[in-house]
Amino acid sequence: MKFALAVDLQRFDPDKKMTKVLDEVLELVGMADEGGLESIWSAEHHAVEFTIGPNPFSTLLIYAQVAKRARLGTAVVVAPYWHPIRVAGEAGLLDLASGGRLELGFGRGAFQHEFDRMAGGIPQERGGDYMREMIPAVLKLWQGDYEHKGKLWQWPSATSAPKPIQKPRPPIWIAARDPASFDFSMQIGADIMSNPLSRPFEEMHVLRAKYEKTVADHPDKPKPRWMILRRMCVYEKPDDWRVPVEASRNYSRRFETLFRNSGGVINGFPEPADLDSLAARADFAPEAVRDNLVFGTPDEVTKKLKMYEAVGTDIMLYSMSFGAPHEVSKRSLRLLIDEVMPKFAQGPAKRAAAQ
Repeated sequence: MKFALAVDLQRFDPDKKMTKVLDEVLELVGMADEGGLESIWSAEHHAVEFTIGPNPFSTLLIYAQVAKRARLGTAVVVAPYWHPIRVAGEAGLLDLASGGRLELGFGRGAFQHEFDRMAGGIPQERGGDYMREMIPAVLKLWQGDYEHKGKLWQWPSATSAPKPIQKPRPPIWIAARDPASFDFSMQIGADIMSNPLSRPFEEMHVLRAKYEKTVADHPDKPKPRWMILRRMCVYEKPDDWRVPVEASRNYSRRFETLFRNSGGVINGFPEPADLDSLAARADFAPEAVRDNLVFGTPDEVTKKLKMYEAVGTDIMLYSMSFGAPHEVSKRSLRLLIDEVMPKFAQGPAKRAAAQ
């Protein structure tokens, strides 16, 4: 099992300067690169401060200033917010500028708050239609002149400028939780990234069953890599769990506001969901957050990660950006690199063949 890092610019306090936010993130990116993490990933979000990512390609170009070895991934490009020609060109430019290190992840989008501002207010549930039309078009644009007559986009003959330098193309990833997304990934020869959210480890068995079914349904297709996104924090003493757990809970309160479209966003800062509305959820209790997510001492985290490895995870994507103090995040990453990663064989994960 390999390790990767998902880290974004974020702030919860308007008094924290963005220059400091950027400096802190770049310090973590540099640590991850030097420490041997396989790849570094950036999200796309708009008009919210707790995940700042107006263009994941631009963010990754900034990361590439300090990450000289790690691969660079979008997690994810939100298809309804883009035109395919622009995605093809932006991806080609990043691949060129990074020396062929792009991993191109797509998703359908999560927050109606953003759809109302970035996609003309279409229902969030329609995002998958855009993703399924966009990705084949991007692949065609990378090959050369291509005329598109789709349901969502139409254009006369055009090509990607520039084109990626990876041959035959950069790896494509699909964010998948529902069976249709798993199946689509197999059809186009993409790798799969999944997120168990804040649910217990048993959710991994649910996701793995979907993965295995779609592999079995497509015996003629290469088996895709499977990457799991999970919040993580490694700390030295068992009693150190409360600070990262409370940060995770505070982050979740803001996530819920956006995901449920249930509250306001003031100058980019989502209002936290009311604690009473979350109190009945078993996965929101402090001890449940600690136990469900990959939080713990190096030995505890190693034991948890062995379970992910055993269920078939190829790449563990360490979700770092959930509001923990910078020094806590930095110490966690150092402990992961020094005391956890050496206990895992990190051979090359098989990449899905291009089609």
